[in-house]
Amino acid sequence: MYPVLSQRCCGAVLRAFVRAREALEAIVRHQRGESRRYRRARMVLLADAGASKASIARQLGTNRTRVGEWLRRFEEERLSGLADSERSGRPAKITALERHQVIAAACRAPDELGVERAIWTHDSLREALVSSGLVREISTTVVGNILDAAEIKPHRVKMWCHSTDPDYQRKMKAIVRLYVRRPKGEPVLCIDEKTGMQALSRSRALQPARPGRNARFEFEYKRNGTRCLFGCFNIATGQVLGRCSTSRKRDDFLSFLDLVASAYRQRRVHVVLDNLNTHKDTNQGRFITEWNRRHGSRFVFHYTPTHGSWLNQIELWFGIVSRRVLRHASFRTADELVSAIESFIDTWNREEAHPFRWTYDGIPLVR
Repeated sequence: MYPVLSQRCCGAVLRAFVRAREALEAIVRHQRGESRRYRRARMVLLADAGASKASIARQLGTNRTRVGEWLRRFEEERLSGLADSERSGRPAKITALERHQVIAAACRAPDELGVERAIWTHDSLREALVSSGLVREISTTVVGNILDAAEIKPHRVKMWCHSTDPDYQRKMKAIVRLYVRRPKGEPVLCIDEKTGMQALSRSRALQPARPGRNARFEFEYKRNGTRCLFGCFNIATGQVLGRCSTSRKRDDFLSFLDLVASAYRQRRVHVVLDNLNTHKDTNQGRFITEWNRRHGSRFVFHYTPTHGSWLNQIELWFGIVSRRVLRHASFRTADELVSAIESFIDTWNREEAHPFRWTYDGIPLVR
């Protein structure tokens, strides 16, 4: 071991040194833990190999005094001597009560503390705490540390939509049951429209990716009109019927339903819809009921709960369209947009159509 230490070692002490050497070599070999502990372990091993304090200091970028201090600490305390000593420091200024006040204030809306803003920042929360007398003195950094320890991030906001539909559970379960246990011989179709698809033309074409650089597209664009896509997704096959139109009025929707009725001639067809006024009977007329009567009352309509259109599987397919056709494309005219959508539908039905593995992270489904 370190020569100065091993001159008067008995057998038990030598065995302790051997164990210490193995631990030091493991620290250096694996380079795990704090880098300063690694450097101190190297100091001891280099000294054990016969290197002078000056040589060790040069190799590790420090000075002889510091090398000597850590060698002395190791001689007196072995491995535990390589750790930093506990610092006395000043007593904490923030009391436990004040710490709770920071957390409680972060969980309240700013206007409750007389602050005119929508969400907290660490700095605005600090000012509110001090000015209201909830905390005597605190820094923005300490506010951040307290909130980090409590896993509170008041400056981050997520979108959330809550349904107030009193029949939410009943409607949701009916649609999920339809997905899980499809009626034999009765197609289940998910229908909706994707509105406001913009035909944007970029001033420059998309620049493909290169080594070390992402693909890029020009920020400036020109609007060349919008189109609406009516879509019908068969949950059993993944086949899609689609039609683009310039509007999404009731006549447009009923005309699309005529297309669906001509494609699905079974005696009973289930249709999942959201609660858009064009999808339902209103006080202006029994439009859907009359349309269904003209088609032999073959269609059974299942409406999602309010704010529950995510239960409609056509939304998943619309997401695919957005990512693969619309997001980074450039269309000189609205007709080019329509052609791209129609071409994608043809390709999807011919090569990619498949049922979605639809899951619901909520109340366990009853099979």
